[in-house]
Parts: sequence; structure tokens; C-alpha cells
Amino acid sequence: MLDHLGLHVSHYQRSKHFYTQALAPLDASLVMEVTAEQTGDRAHAGFGCAGKPSLWISETSTPIHGVHVALTAKDRASVDAFYAAALHHGGRDNGAPGLRPHYHPHYYAAFVLDQDGNNIEAVCHQPM
Repeated sequence: MLDHLGLHVSHYQRSKHFYTQALAPLDASLVMEVTAEQTGDRAHAGFGCAGKPSLWISETSTPIHGVHVALTAKDRASVDAFYAAALHHGGRDNGAPGLRPHYHPHYYAAFVLDQDGNNIEAVCHQPM
């Protein structure tokens, strides 16, 4: 159903670095950047897989805090690596990697808060 999602961030370059590093274990990367000159407003960075940007960030003076975004991980090791990379690059713990059986028996996820307080989750639905 979703094509892409956008987050407003308070520091574009800092957030671009954070998402570049945190999303790498999920096989996602910076796919596209659009300059403020091109938009007539502000710059945007699009992250995704296979050349398609699905998660966008853009700087604003009034970021919205507390958005929850869940990203698919191919396996549990990728969830663990996402969590470690996110914490190493400025994210804050919001739920260490582990099973969340209250969702379903194989729901393995980790949660971090980005620098603007958005809850970013990596989740794997596969058994071991």
C-alpha cells in the first residue's frame, strides 16, 4: 500500500549520515537526493533498496517527533546489525533486539530513536 514515507528532521546532514549508516545492514542506501534549488524549498534525501527511495528525510525548523517507522530486515542478524549501527551513529535505545511474541511467535525486532525522537524499528518475521 505505501509507496514512500517522509520524515522531517532538524539537522539534514546529521540525519543523512545517521540513516545512511543505520540502514546499511538492511541493504538500504541513499538512493536519491534532491537539492533545495531543485525543489524551491529544502533538500530531501531518499533511502531505499534496488534503486527505489522509500524513506525520505527533509530538514525543517519544526520537525514532527514520535513517528514510528518499521523497516523489513531479511534476517535476525540484520536486525542486530541495524541496532548496533544506529546506536553507534547517534541513535538511542528504544528496545533491544529480541522476540516480541505478543505480535506473533517469530516477530524479531529492535527499536531505536533517531536524533529527532522518531521510533525506527527493524523487524524480521522469519523463524531463525
